[in-house]
Amino acid sequence: MHITILGSGSAGNCTLIETDTTRLLVDAGLSARQIANRLALINRNIEQVNGIILTHEHSDHVRGLGVLCKTRPLPVYANRLTAEAITTDPEWPATVRISWRLFSTGGSFEVGDLLVESFSVPHDAYDPVGYVIRHPGSGVAVGVLTDLGHATKLVTERVRQMDALVVEANHDLKLLQEDAARPWALKQRIMSRHGHLSNDAAATLASDVACDKLRHVFLAHLSRDCNRPELAQQTVADKLRKIGANHTAVTVSSQDKPTATLTL
Repeated sequence: MHITILGSGSAGNCTLIETDTTRLLVDAGLSARQIANRLALINRNIEQVNGIILTHEHSDHVRGLGVLCKTRPLPVYANRLTAEAITTDPEWPATVRISWRLFSTGGSFEVGDLLVESFSVPHDAYDPVGYVIRHPGSGVAVGVLTDLGHATKLVTERVRQMDALVVEANHDLKLLQEDAARPWALKQRIMSRHGHLSNDAAATLASDVACDKLRHVFLAHLSRDCNRPELAQQTVADKLRKIGANHTAVTVSSQDKPTATLTL
């Protein structure tokens, strides 16, 4: 299995997870042009993608969906409330028809040789989900947690025994509290139990689910103003080292360019 975060942050999120025969995008929050350009940077193209799986309906996760689906009838996997929220948005182009593949939250489905398991996460969206994506042929499993306000017991249990974990590290609490550009109400939303994970919360979650097989943690959805890549990396890496998880690498994703592709 191969993992490349094409871009992640408040301006858009999109991750490519692939095997030799199947390629999936997790979210399509970059513009369609940016998704195409970043796929090209790793010698891939949108024609090779077998489907898109959505975590929730916020624009930084679905921005490119309309154009991608207008040019090609890509299967799009989402739960019913997420699909309804997207297609009933007044800004959604009426001429675009999506080839929906609806699932029930908590359910699983297959795309090519990948098994995708969904589970509920706490975030201020209609029915947000996280995913465990498995390659049964090799036994490799990847957990994907983009937006969530806190790690519930369900979340923690579902992402145990992963080979890799993509997890939000949105903000440093001190930088967020000191940020003069954000009103207090917005800060409260971000820090709430249905908002976004801080670096410390991401570090705690990573250490709680660390195991012998967890080889890589990708930190995603960093705030440009209220976080620093080196701060997020250090916070999570230090927590993992304290519990002896020296075999687990920590990579910070970028809003502006793809990460190096990880092969598991």
